[in-house]
Amino acid sequence: MIKWVTTRFWSTVASLILRNRIFCILLIVATTIFLGMQWKNIRFSFTEASLLPDNHPFNVQYQSFVDRFGDEGNLIVLAIQDSTLFTVDGIRQWGELTKSFEGLEAVSSVSGIGNLKQLTKNTNQQNFGTQNIPYQNAKNQKEVDLLREQLLVKSPFLHGILINPKTEVFQTLIVLKKEVVNSRNRELFVQNQLIPKIQNFEDNTGFDVRVSGMPYIRTINAGTILSEIRMFVIAAGLVTTLIFFLFFRSYRATFISMVVVMIGVMWAFGILGLLGFEITVLTALIPPIVIVIGVPNCIFLINKYQQEVQKHGNQARSLQRVITKIGNATLMTNMTTALGFATFTLTSSKLLIEFGLVASINIMLIFILSLFVIPIIYSYMSLPKQKHLAHLNRTWMNGFINWMERVVRHKRISVYFVSVIALMMSIIGIYQIKLSGTIIDDLPKKASFFKDIRFFEDQMSGVMPIEVMIDTRRKNGATQLSTLNRIEKLATYVRGVPELSEPLSIAHIAKYSKQTYYNGNPLYFKMPTRQEYSFIGSYVKNSLSGGGIAESLIDSTGQYIRLSTMLKDVNTERMEEIESDLLQTIARLFPEEKYDTQLTGKALGYLKGTRFLVRNLVVSLSLAIFLIALFMAYTFRSFRMILISLIPNIIPLILTAGMMGFLGIPIKPSTILVFSVAFGISVDDTIHFLVKYRQELETNKWKIKKSVYLALRETGVSMFYTSIVLFFGFSVFMISSYGGTVALGGLVSATLLFAMLANLILLPSLLLSLEESIANKRTLKEPRIDLLTDDEV
Repeated sequence: MIKWVTTRFWSTVASLILRNRIFCILLIVATTIFLGMQWKNIRFSFTEASLLPDNHPFNVQYQSFVDRFGDEGNLIVLAIQDSTLFTVDGIRQWGELTKSFEGLEAVSSVSGIGNLKQLTKNTNQQNFGTQNIPYQNAKNQKEVDLLREQLLVKSPFLHGILINPKTEVFQTLIVLKKEVVNSRNRELFVQNQLIPKIQNFEDNTGFDVRVSGMPYIRTINAGTILSEIRMFVIAAGLVTTLIFFLFFRSYRATFISMVVVMIGVMWAFGILGLLGFEITVLTALIPPIVIVIGVPNCIFLINKYQQEVQKHGNQARSLQRVITKIGNATLMTNMTTALGFATFTLTSSKLLIEFGLVASINIMLIFILSLFVIPIIYSYMSLPKQKHLAHLNRTWMNGFINWMERVVRHKRISVYFVSVIALMMSIIGIYQIKLSGTIIDDLPKKASFFKDIRFFEDQMSGVMPIEVMIDTRRKNGATQLSTLNRIEKLATYVRGVPELSEPLSIAHIAKYSKQTYYNGNPLYFKMPTRQEYSFIGSYVKNSLSGGGIAESLIDSTGQYIRLSTMLKDVNTERMEEIESDLLQTIARLFPEEKYDTQLTGKALGYLKGTRFLVRNLVVSLSLAIFLIALFMAYTFRSFRMILISLIPNIIPLILTAGMMGFLGIPIKPSTILVFSVAFGISVDDTIHFLVKYRQELETNKWKIKKSVYLALRETGVSMFYTSIVLFFGFSVFMISSYGGTVALGGLVSATLLFAMLANLILLPSLLLSLEESIANKRTLKEPRIDLLTDDEV
């Protein structure tokens, strides 16, 4: 059976392809048209991708919070800091901008200068009404000055929420409707209404408006990702085409390879549409990955075709041998690459599952395309000219191969010494790696919206939401004075944490209610005493029953209460300290025998998601190594060959991890992808070398030294070509504006470069060092791969 698969099967495949060229072409065209029709189903993700599975305890808790209080990510914030704001024209224009958002279909509410409200005491009905804060429509400078005093001195309720009184930053809050936040309407609002209004305001006034909030950031971020998809595809195509042409010096070969990868890119978008997956920051990388991985396939196939033509000049035989001798090895290498991506489907993260599934499918499809398209197109062309074959005998390449052979032959001890020293240094570097789990860590640092994020972080003490939800276990328990005092104690603790912003809760309203009861005197902005609450409490409860702000701070039953704050962009260790201290404080203030509490929010969700992914991807990488080890065991039936095949591929991963530690590159969702991706690709060279080595062993009657040197000469050129293409291909991602994508491209490129050197120098050195032991035990006496022909690689 194995013999039939490795010989007769590929001969049959070659015959079917070359004898049915028209049918194959029509099939490829039909498939391309069909998948092209699926492009209409491609859409960008309007929801935030969760790093945690839906059934994860944190997500379950967070969803219960959202069901009760709504999505915390529905707020857009505008801010202005300008000494000339408090003029008649300045206040009028800023107020008009605020009021221009009122009544828009996507907007639920707007709060800012122009429509700010204040509580008023209604003694007869024992509740609070609302009225506009005076002087917002100031007619002269005196009224402007009175408004400034009202906001900065007499309205402590707004301080830390809408106003920073120390630096005189004033905000306008735009709350989007729940159904808009995760829909196409959010993008339409931001692009067609929000941004034009702000730009028009800035042009007319000269003021600089700062904008932030998750709906705005997600929309602008989505546009950046889409533009980078185009940039990556173009850059990857140009770089790989240029390198390919420099190697082969053939327009015809370059054109054929580009036809293959362009069809592959079209299929990649079609697969996304067919499966109904959305374009995310990860799936956006698939088209350029298809180009980068597809070109090495073309290199192996075209290089083998030209070698055959140079040997005997028979086109039909050359095309037949391209498929029969390269097909199996190329299939194995593409399978291992696909396996590296497929391990992401085991992470329980929807984001990574979709990325891994689509990437692995497209890697196998680009292999099929290469196997069909290249022989078929060449069959309609004339034989390559001698100048197109000159690259097979280049002096510099022969010099490079001779250098590697000398190193392997005479300097194996030096190779091992350098490898051990590099490993020791890398292990030291690994202990310096830190974990990063912040939402804004990978956002484009040079983008204007990122600068605005930093502005809000500095001025309002936080950008990432943290929420505390408390279940009092009884109706209207949240409005009891004892509960309010506990909430205020928690708020006082939060104010003492420099990385957290001014908290907002029902206790804040209770303090404002006391101030209002005492005719707006800011000295009374404090928690009411028990005696005061006996008459102020009825005002508070009656006012809350009217809705409005109550919807965001207390549920309709009065049983659940919420405290909201914002976290600065801090490192993971500090974030975990803040979480731990908050949990301890909450547990102390709200004992579990009386209250049920939850600490949640997107900031903590991202941190927990990062740790979850690290654990899962360590498991998936281990599984990838194990599966490839099984594959090697099936192929070579030798434990030592398994070790020999894994060592040159695991060492580059350790070197890369050490480099991350020394360069200060943290472990985060973008960088933890590096290891599985790089391992799946780098093991390809190992397979090519060992397959050829195995063939040379049989041909040369088990003479290990001769077989190693012949395998090195035969595969060295193609391995060098493909490694260079992969190195520069993944380096394309370093032009991204996203730090995570830059790190992914740079680290994968570095890992593949290390892997090339390991496979061309360390791997043959290990084989020679184990020569006597391997020869004596005849571990390769009955190999699985012996049925591959001599020139398979």
